[in-house]
Amino acid sequence: MATTVKDIMTSNPIVFPASATIAEAAQGMREFDIGDVLVEVDGTVCGIVTDRDIVVRAVADSCAPDAVTVGEICSEVLVTLAPSDSVDKATQLMRNHALRRVPVIEDGAAVGIVTLGDLAIERDSGSALAAISASPPND
Repeated sequence: MATTVKDIMTSNPIVFPASATIAEAAQGMREFDIGDVLVEVDGTVCGIVTDRDIVVRAVADSCAPDAVTVGEICSEVLVTLAPSDSVDKATQLMRNHALRRVPVIEDGAAVGIVTLGDLAIERDSGSALAAISASPPND
């Protein structure tokens, strides 16, 4: 059983500068088949944007995808983990803050991301969430 965040995280998360448009972020999400991107300013992670954020914070308000930046709509109160943190700490942090994903940061830079699905696969591989998370994406 994995003991540290490094053991279960997805490495090399996709990171966009805060000045990138939501159209660019959405294209990146499609290309890499992911639902979130991290946002950085001057090489330091400062936020996260999900596909839902794009819809709720921009598209629903009829904002032009090429006119809104990820920096404008990202979640700025960022809860993070270190690669050396325990899986138990990740579980508790996600539970306490009602999070589905947490960036893994080392020296200010993004090195990974831990999702609710990652925890489900690690801690309860027989659960429905683990099975869904481990399945290949629908195309």
